[in-house]
Amino acid sequence: MRVVERAVPAVNRPVRAVPRAGVLSALRPYWDLTKPGITRLVLVTTAVGFYLGAPGRLDIVLLVNVLFGAALAASGANALNQYVERNADALMRRTVTRPLPAGRIGAVEALVFAIAVSFIGLVHLFFLVNALTCAVVTASLASYVLVYTPLKRRTWWATLVGAVPGALPALAGWTAATNAIGAGGLVLFAIIFVWQMPHFFALGWMYREDYARGGFRMLSSLDPAGSRTAWLTVLYTVALLPVSLLPTLFGLTGWTYGAGAMVLGAIFLGFGVSLLADRARGHAHRVFVASILYLPALLALMVADKV
Repeated sequence: MRVVERAVPAVNRPVRAVPRAGVLSALRPYWDLTKPGITRLVLVTTAVGFYLGAPGRLDIVLLVNVLFGAALAASGANALNQYVERNADALMRRTVTRPLPAGRIGAVEALVFAIAVSFIGLVHLFFLVNALTCAVVTASLASYVLVYTPLKRRTWWATLVGAVPGALPALAGWTAATNAIGAGGLVLFAIIFVWQMPHFFALGWMYREDYARGGFRMLSSLDPAGSRTAWLTVLYTVALLPVSLLPTLFGLTGWTYGAGAMVLGAIFLGFGVSLLADRARGHAHRVFVASILYLPALLALMVADKV
């Protein structure tokens, strides 16, 4: 006996939704291109700069606009960095799983995404924040992609150069609130500039073999014993002590912040001295972790003790 199946009317057939996991997996390479960890740090320093620069009641709408534009510009800069360094990233263990060397996204798609996101972010800042902030963020993006990124393959001084685009977001937050480059904005720039040096020296020592495989001329590749790396780490953590007091000396914060900054700086310096005594990878890792904990704690003190 033959069974005749009745056709189900098309209107009664359930619509098959695109699995959420499929959408997320398709978007994940673009998300990874933005280096979310670095972008979050950019937003934190931008927000602190804005808060400290705000002369009166906080303009939430303006804050949201500067954070949105800064997030897009930083994301685009990070994506452009990965596009330029895709071949070097394929040679290093710590970066081989990034979207481009892993083949999770094509080079053309990554480039188009990076340019589009950067452009939208800068346009947003120009029209909804102010032209000065747009110029500061443009300088950060351009110096990161066009100067720092290619310079890494030529000289270890690129680390010093790269600290400039890393410190400019705090200044951008200040200019967004004040529409001027004031002493307070430059103070924030100086703190984050100096902080980056021991942070990146520790990172460079931890992954010195990896950076050498990628063709990057880090200080650690020219300093096999690690003595210069350790000494510079200590010198910059020492320099950070007086620099971190500038917000109090310029009247941005009270002495509660000043005292806390000295305590945090002394602890950070202790980790730097431990690397000088023993240049094992574990000590470099402790300096790196200490730097990650130091900066948000210092910024939180600034916010809490704003004058």
